[in-house]
Amino acid sequence: MKKRKPDWTKTELQIYIMLLCANADKKETEEELEMIQNSTSKITFLKMYKKFHKHSKGKRLDKIEKVIHNHDYSQMELAAFRREMYKIFFTDNKFSLLEERLDMTLDNILY
Repeated sequence: MKKRKPDWTKTELQIYIMLLCANADKKETEEELEMIQNSTSKITFLKMYKKFHKHSKGKRLDKIEKVIHNHDYSQMELAAFRREMYKIFFTDNKFSLLEERLDMTLDNILY
């Protein structure tokens, strides 16, 4: 029996990844969450926030890897996406080891 692939939109996937970036150091700050919320509708944010917090860290990465291949991203889209990720990482003006590891992992998944 085949597992059904998640059918998230590009926006939903982006929100999910941004939540992962905000959670990389195990602390989602109000500033990070507000930044993510401002990039989408409240309904989409809440939907992905609930999904995100249901999943374990390993399942989160697995979901991202499965969904990313359902979409064709241009190099320009990926570059813009990476800039958004770095905005989340650097909201506290530092790039922790946990954030750096997640960045490398996501780099391998996205490219």
